[in-house]
Amino acid sequence: MRKVNPIKIKKGMKASELVDEMKDSGFGAGAIHRASEIMENMFSDKECKVFFGLAGAMVPAGMKKVIIEVLDNTDVLVVTGATLTHDLIEALGDSHYLIDRPFDDEKLNKEGLDRMYNVVMKNAVYEKLEDFFESNWDEFKKCNTLKDLIWKMGELCPGTQENCILKKCFEKRIPVFCPALADSGIGLMIWGKKAAGKEISIDAFEDMKEIIDIAWTAKKSGVLYVGGGTPKNFIQQSLQFSKGADYGIQITTDRVEPGGSSGAPLNEGISWGKLNPEANFVDVSCDATIALPLIVASVKDNLK
Repeated sequence: MRKVNPIKIKKGMKASELVDEMKDSGFGAGAIHRASEIMENMFSDKECKVFFGLAGAMVPAGMKKVIIEVLDNTDVLVVTGATLTHDLIEALGDSHYLIDRPFDDEKLNKEGLDRMYNVVMKNAVYEKLEDFFESNWDEFKKCNTLKDLIWKMGELCPGTQENCILKKCFEKRIPVFCPALADSGIGLMIWGKKAAGKEISIDAFEDMKEIIDIAWTAKKSGVLYVGGGTPKNFIQQSLQFSKGADYGIQITTDRVEPGGSSGAPLNEGISWGKLNPEANFVDVSCDATIALPLIVASVKDNLK
C-alpha cells in the first residue's frame, strides 16, 4: 500500500507536471501516470521494438499530430483502413468538422455529410480519393503487399511528415500493416478499380511474415494499443513468436465481459504468450482522445 495524495493544481503548470501529480491518485488518473512512465521507459530502451496498434476515429477527432508524435518512437504501425482513409482525405485537402447536438442524421444525409459522433466530413471527399487512385494506378498496381501499397500511398500523397501519417511512415520507413484495408474507403476505391477491369495483385498474407520476423528477432518488444480490434490482434499474434511484450500500454473504453480482443486486459495475453509475465504494463480505461494527448505530452517533456 501507499498513501493517496491529492492532486495539486498550480497556475501555469505543464502537462508533464499535471501527470506527475497523478502518481499517487487512484482510478484512471493513476493509470495515466503509470502509462507515461512505461511509455518513457519503452521509448528510451534502445533494445525495444515498439509496436503501435491504432484503431478508432482518432484522425477525425483531431488526434493526428499526437499520433505523429508517437511515430517518432515507433518501429511498427498496425492500423485500420479507416484511419488511413481519413489521413489521406486530409492530405488531399479536405477537413473534418465539429457539429453540435442535437444530431439530425436525416438532415445530415440530405446535406451530404457523414457523421462520427460529433464530427462530420463531406461525402464528396470520395471524389478526390477516386481521382487520387485513378491518377496513380500505374504505380499502385506494381505493389505486391499491403505494406508496399501503403508506403506508395505515402510517397505519392501530398502533405508532410508533420501533418500526414502516411507521409511520415513512408519517409521514416516505418512498416505499416493494415490487415483489414478492404474494410475502408481506400478498400472501396481499390475494389472499384478492380471492378472496372484494372489489374492489381496483392498478397495480403505476406505482411504476416514480415511482422512475425520483426517480433521474432527483437531483443525486446513493447506495445501501445489505442482501441483494439484488428490492429491489436495482428500485433498480439505476432508476439506469440517471441517471449511476449516487455512493455505494454492499452487505452480503451471496451469492457472485458464480451470476451473480445478490444476489451481484453493486457494480462490476459500472458496466457497466450503475447505478454511477458515480467512485463511492465498498464490498462487505461479512458477515452483515448483524453488519455493519449496527456500521456504523450508528459513523455515529450520528460524524454531525453
